[in-house]
Amino acid sequence: MNKDIQSYNDSQSPTDSEICNILSAAINHALAEAQSKIWHAHPVWFLNENPIVGYSKLKAGIRLMFWSGADFNEADLKINTGKFKDASITYTAIEQINLSDLSRWLQKSREIQWDYKNVMKRKGVLIRLS
Repeated sequence: MNKDIQSYNDSQSPTDSEICNILSAAINHALAEAQSKIWHAHPVWFLNENPIVGYSKLKAGIRLMFWSGADFNEADLKINTGKFKDASITYTAIEQINLSDLSRWLQKSREIQWDYKNVMKRKGVLIRLS
């Protein structure tokens, strides 16, 4: 576990901390080769420097976001909650986390990616990675 991410998790309320710990453990397991760090003040995992998944504390709860999640075709993921091709879900209790769904979404996050790494070079234009 990345120590900065663990510090982030530990800084949350007890319920939110539990949610963050479950999410980070699942992400680390499914994306073992990913680089993780605190990016724009919240935990994010990257594959080949491309942001894949992260979570953040919002007033509504802990928001788990997939940068390319709009193309996952998953009913439980809310599309366009940020910019571009993202999708997310917000948790307020650990009982809301469906580990089977989370595992499937993490697999899709590996397979379905848009090139956020180079979006600035392309002046906001995204291309799908194969």
